[in-house]
Amino acid sequence: MTQTLRNIAIIAHVDHGKTTLIDSILQQSGTFRQNQQVDERVMDSNDLEKERGITILAKCTSVHWKDTKINIIDTPGHADFGGEVERVLSMADGVILLTDSAEGPLPQTKFVLGKALNLGLKPIVIINKIDRGDARPNEVLDEVFDLFISLDATEEQLDFPIMYASGRDGWCTDDLENGARENLEPLLDLIVKHVPAPDVNSDAPFSMLATLLQADPFLGRVLTGRVYSGTAKTNMSVKAMGLDGKTVETFRLTKLLSFHGIDRVPVDSAQAGDIICVAGMKKTSVSDTICDLSVDVPIKSQPIDPPTMAVTISVNNSPLAGTEGKKLTSIMIRDRLRAEAETNVAVRVSETAEKDAFELAGRGELQLGVLIETMRREGFELSVSRPRVLIKTIDGKKQEPYEEVIIDVDDEYTGTVIEKMTQRKAELQEMRPSGAGKTRIIFFAPSRGLIGYQSQFLTDTRGTGLMNRLFHSYAPYKGDIAGRHYGVLISTDKGNAVPYALFNLEDRGVMFVGAGEKVYQGMIVGEHTRGNDLDINVLKGKKLSNVRASGTDESVTLTPHRVMSLEEMMSYVNDDELVEVTPLNLRLRKKHLSPSDRTLAKKAIKTGS
Repeated sequence: MTQTLRNIAIIAHVDHGKTTLIDSILQQSGTFRQNQQVDERVMDSNDLEKERGITILAKCTSVHWKDTKINIIDTPGHADFGGEVERVLSMADGVILLTDSAEGPLPQTKFVLGKALNLGLKPIVIINKIDRGDARPNEVLDEVFDLFISLDATEEQLDFPIMYASGRDGWCTDDLENGARENLEPLLDLIVKHVPAPDVNSDAPFSMLATLLQADPFLGRVLTGRVYSGTAKTNMSVKAMGLDGKTVETFRLTKLLSFHGIDRVPVDSAQAGDIICVAGMKKTSVSDTICDLSVDVPIKSQPIDPPTMAVTISVNNSPLAGTEGKKLTSIMIRDRLRAEAETNVAVRVSETAEKDAFELAGRGELQLGVLIETMRREGFELSVSRPRVLIKTIDGKKQEPYEEVIIDVDDEYTGTVIEKMTQRKAELQEMRPSGAGKTRIIFFAPSRGLIGYQSQFLTDTRGTGLMNRLFHSYAPYKGDIAGRHYGVLISTDKGNAVPYALFNLEDRGVMFVGAGEKVYQGMIVGEHTRGNDLDINVLKGKKLSNVRASGTDESVTLTPHRVMSLEEMMSYVNDDELVEVTPLNLRLRKKHLSPSDRTLAKKAIKTGS
């Protein structure tokens, strides 16, 4: 049975074309009807995935090619969602390493490939986007080979097959010069030939490792995983064991689902080696072993790298609290965060000493921002602090997380980038030309110094630079790093911002609010041109009199205000500030809204009380 089965994961850096390639595979394998309307990037089913153009959650699909069923796992490409990749690789027997024909292997490529090679998975290398004008396939292939060697690949893994492809146009070939560029059949044939069939024991008692947890409106909790041994049958009695071997619960497999294209199809039984979904449990979670009642040894699960960054999430207590959202209480926030921590092993939630506040730890600003944005769309109102890195004490010494940063910029901006990165305590590791008038610069930088740098980097490089980051290791603490250079403009009263007042305050700095927007005392309405904070009145209207003016009043023309995304706001605020998140608006505010309370708080910090 397993000889006609293949399990393969597609791994790559963000935006190198994994999900687009899967689209083409699904189309050409006959998964969809000829007249069926299918969305672009069909595997990105989440609203945020469609909007941002990135994969956030790992997902499974399957295609039938000739006499073989191929289970394909689409993985996220961004380093912040690496926890998803680490888990799902245990379900695969081989990997397709996709790399851009111009950019070559980038940090996330190195991260996920290292995990795959350590598991002994057989790789296939595809150099994608071969139709790019700046493609350099031969140099990229050399870089990929060097990457395999640096990751201690075995001789068998180094003997990887190479394909050249355009996922968007739906073709691939193993001969770049003379090969036919017609379809993806050579790739599907190669998967069947090169990737081994699952090495499993069909005669042993049933056991499977739960890898992904989802909530289904009809079935409740649904766990996805690979059957390691035996056969699963509908309504059979099973138990769930934790990593410590203790039984979590005993239950019946009320529903078995197998993947067929992008759909989950009910089946009566599932063989060893297949990737399936099961329903019927109440407590079983990710990393638990679901098995026959006679099994007493759990399946080992891959350890997940720990979180490196955290934010404090608290109840929204601004003057506008409760006017825009429906989920406001600390109990609702706590239950939602705990539910997330249960399904996402790269996230950690803990209670804080403060009343109505929780610490949410994750891999980076993007991962934390995506979760908060999801909660916002579910109707939550909350306050979010500035992200902070998680410091460790190792051998009595203070250590902080460091990241490997790979930057591709036009040659003219290299000086500015190196200067700004050095100010943030980054160490230059390598600098070399990467073709087409661009330079590749590699830094080793503390994560703390990179908070809030992305928007500054885009400004410095006129939007043309590419920056990729990946957690490297913990290293000695670097000391103080200079934060934001400018102060903020703070509203002195509650009401709607008046155009006349905003116009007259434009020389004080860049505004964050537009005419007619709601403001309140202590809300941050702009960025000051100087280093200190300034209280301003954005509600002040023009004084009117009964004396007719000699000239006509000119209409006020306002400079467009600055609009920031959630991640930009989170990295912009200082330690004494918060981001107010509601379903309708994002606002910046001071923790202490009253000027007198802020003064007292500053004195308390200075005196250490």
